[in-house]
Amino acid sequence: MKRFFACVALALALVGAAAKEAAPLAEDPVVEKRLIAISEELRCLVCQNESLAGSRADLANDLRRELRTLIGQGKTDAQIREFMVSRYGDFVLYRPPVKPQTWLLWAGPFVLMLVGVIVLVVYVRRRRAEPAAAPLTEEEARRAQALLEVSEP
Repeated sequence: MKRFFACVALALALVGAAAKEAAPLAEDPVVEKRLIAISEELRCLVCQNESLAGSRADLANDLRRELRTLIGQGKTDAQIREFMVSRYGDFVLYRPPVKPQTWLLWAGPFVLMLVGVIVLVVYVRRRRAEPAAAPLTEEEARRAQALLEVSEP
């Protein structure tokens, strides 16, 4: 009886694992390619680390549907991106434009790397500038030896 329930449980588990072919995003293959190309350039606003093409969030599905509608209306790729930016801001773009609001975003990594190199150079120079330990004078050597002899049993 246990074997029967184990087989039924295994069969039910495998039903959910059956692979399905992805449904096309659009009827026309040209429109589908264009939709995928545009949606790969746009960020999912829910997932934030995925493109609109790869996200499975409900909002991403809605936005893909909106893209499909805009493509159907004959809008160009630039017009579609402009529409998305006007609606959701530059954050929706994976590569935001270079403008005063995004200068820190574009220059930040280079500035941080430059600061790191400067800190490293200063550190290395200071390490080299430290004088080597001076040898002990005769008096210091005698005192050290006396201390060692006292501490030994």
